[in-house]
Amino acid sequence: MTLTVDEAEHGAWTVLSIQGELDLVSSPVVRRSVHEAVAEGRRDVVLDLSQVLFCDSSGVGVLIASRRLLHSCRGRLRLILPAQGAVDGSHVNRVLAALGVRRLFSVYADVASATGEEDEQLSA
Repeated sequence: MTLTVDEAEHGAWTVLSIQGELDLVSSPVVRRSVHEAVAEGRRDVVLDLSQVLFCDSSGVGVLIASRRLLHSCRGRLRLILPAQGAVDGSHVNRVLAALGVRRLFSVYADVASATGEEDEQLSA
C-alpha cells in the first residue's frame, strides 16, 4: 500500500493527513512534508495519523524527529490518534504506547480538537 500526505490549513495550524503504511520506504515522505512546512515558516503542525494502518520503527523515528524539529524552532506538534481507528484501535497509538514514547506527544482525537476549532465553535 502506498502512503499519501494531504496538506490543509486550519487557522494557524498546518494539518498533514497521512494515509497508508508508515514504514522504512514511506517515512521519508512524511519527513519531507514536515520539513517543507517548517521551511515555509509554519510552526504549528498536526499529523493526522487516523488513517495510518501500519507503523514500524522508521515511522516512529520520523514522529520523534518531527517533534524535535518543531520544538527546536519553538513550534508545536500535535498528533491525531483516535482510540478507535484501524479496526480495534489506532495501530500507531498501540505502537507508541508499546515503545513507551506516546507520552512525548500531544495527542488528540480529531482535527477540530487538535487545532482548537472545537473551542472556537463552543465560544461562538
